[in-house]
Amino acid sequence: MSYERRASPLHAARPGVAAAWCGSLVLAAVVVAHPFVLGVLVAIVLAAAAAAGVGRRVARSLALSVPMAVLIVVVNALVNRNGLTVLARLGDGGPLGQLDITLEALCYGAREGLVLIAIVATCALAAAAIDPDEVLRSLRRVSFHSALTATIATRMVPLLAADARRIGEAQRCRPVPGGRVAVMRAITANALDRSLEVAATLEVRGYGSARAPRRWARPWSRHDLAFAASAALIAALPFALPVPFRFYPSLHGSLGGSLPALCGALALAALAPFAQRRGTLR
Repeated sequence: MSYERRASPLHAARPGVAAAWCGSLVLAAVVVAHPFVLGVLVAIVLAAAAAAGVGRRVARSLALSVPMAVLIVVVNALVNRNGLTVLARLGDGGPLGQLDITLEALCYGAREGLVLIAIVATCALAAAAIDPDEVLRSLRRVSFHSALTATIATRMVPLLAADARRIGEAQRCRPVPGGRVAVMRAITANALDRSLEVAATLEVRGYGSARAPRRWARPWSRHDLAFAASAALIAALPFALPVPFRFYPSLHGSLGGSLPALCGALALAALAPFAQRRGTLR
């Protein structure tokens, strides 16, 4: 998943603020224990992706995270012995011991699967809506050489992938194709040659003695302020409105109390910045 420019408030926000906003969603997914809240959080991330114009691209991440979440549920149900509500007794599982499927183990695996789906979807949203060049440019003031190294590395990955495809196609055209070791040797040698060429070019252009650029004060826009406030609220709400949920030894939770308030507050805090559409094109 790569960045694509869109006319949305999230794209218009500065990269540090947008990254902090996505990080607050990840924090909320890790902290919250109630499965219902996690399901609402996944829906919030998908709604935010649609509001940012990258809904389809983020939805494609579900093709990766949902099978992994199902695998987590299955494995946890087979290996977890906690829980009092036994749904099925599968007998002796050899090294796994007695295989008793409990409702509590299934629910806990579902909770972990929802956390994975929320994190993967949020990372996909960040990759699609935050310009990596802007992120690296903001790091120049912290460490110029590290930002330069990261920039070169991200630009080299597509080139090395293209080299690997070309070498693989050339190998298949030979009467007696070589093994994968030969392909990896050729790719590694090509990568080393490219690194020497890039290093020589940077040295000639004076990057070896370059220093961090002068700090440029960029005024905060309405989108920066909105997403910064949203990130702070999202990070604070799970602690301000705790919704306890216990999985073991038996399920114990409630659909009342602070649960509706937390879900509504998370949705409002996360999606409210998308209501301001002015100034989305920079």
